[in-house]
Amino acid sequence: MQKDNLRQDTYLVALQRRFEHDWEIEENLLELAELATDAGLNVIDSFVQRRDNPDPGTFIGRGKALELKQIAEGALVIFDDELTPAQQGNLSDLMEAPVIDRTQLILDIFAQRAQSNEGKIQVELAQLNYLLPRLTGKGAVLSRLGGGIGTRGPGETKLETDRRRIRRRIRDLKAELEKVRQTRALQRRGREKKDIPVVALVGYTNSGKSTVLRALTGSGVFVADQLFATLDPTIRRWDLKDNRWVYLSDTVGFIRKLPHTLVAAFQATLEEVTYADLLLHIIDASHPQVAEQIEAVNRVLQEIGAVQPVISVYNKIDLIPDPPGIKVPDQTISAKTGENLDQLTEAVYNFFSSKYTVRDYFFPFPQLGEAQQLRARGHVLGEEFTPKGLAIKAEVDNITASILSSFEK
Repeated sequence: MQKDNLRQDTYLVALQRRFEHDWEIEENLLELAELATDAGLNVIDSFVQRRDNPDPGTFIGRGKALELKQIAEGALVIFDDELTPAQQGNLSDLMEAPVIDRTQLILDIFAQRAQSNEGKIQVELAQLNYLLPRLTGKGAVLSRLGGGIGTRGPGETKLETDRRRIRRRIRDLKAELEKVRQTRALQRRGREKKDIPVVALVGYTNSGKSTVLRALTGSGVFVADQLFATLDPTIRRWDLKDNRWVYLSDTVGFIRKLPHTLVAAFQATLEEVTYADLLLHIIDASHPQVAEQIEAVNRVLQEIGAVQPVISVYNKIDLIPDPPGIKVPDQTISAKTGENLDQLTEAVYNFFSSKYTVRDYFFPFPQLGEAQQLRARGHVLGEEFTPKGLAIKAEVDNITASILSSFEK
């Protein structure tokens, strides 16, 4: 790889256990290289150490660490697995170079991408929870890192000098996120009162979720060809047909080995996924590791407790000659060109239509006010005044049908 003097030289390291295939390690390193490049680093080379289990003190063994010291010559070294505080400190001392792991790199990218106050709170909380156990008496690891990758945000406040202040800051951030969660709960209750379904977009980072959202809703959502371009949930109205519409929500992208600190910190955001009525799993059909990305997303969905129905949507079919064969209700689309978006809309419309039935209601004049509840919760197909009251034909779900059963003809 050609050297870029404006970017920090970086070496990547992975550990291959006996049960792991060569292609798995290669894919992990390719993704780690993409993450590093996206963070503004210049990846020089990558190395694989084969051993049955990680070395407790140095992860890859002292001999390999000394070998890397001669090659890296003080450049940044990134490990594909999360290191323990002791391993990171020992490696940094032994190699006389800044050493970080995949988790710290992802946290740094999140710090670069965070725009909203909520996003910054969530990222800072994840960073502090990650860094707290890694603080040493003299702060040797953090001081060697200096500025830049792995120290963005809270790293600039001399974290190693005051553990009590960090713990206090963590408590304050958790309190702020609890307020965010309560606000989101109120917003969700408001949407539930309107009885409008919510569809959430989920998928691997950079699979095209924001492009899908913009294509389906016509909204000016920020779109970029980069990892983790979206950190904050975005909710827009998506008009289907026959005057039916749903809320469409975009969420943060998932990734293999997604740090648990991020899952915990972004719980308020990820709750939007667990409360949705339907999930659209946006898949980059053109990606060479598409199967592994699908599996990674499914693992995260399981971890956060998302058990809703899922429609798999294979995006970017304009980039491949033969779209994948799929089964109904899964879809193949190109959000960029608009191909098959009408079929996706039809599939979502049919999904929700199956949950509704057409019923006839009659509201006598003394109880005419109850008709407003039907208008708010159902899809009115027709109204007619009679000498004794108001007749309404409407499409309703089972809950609404139960509430208004006494007015059904």
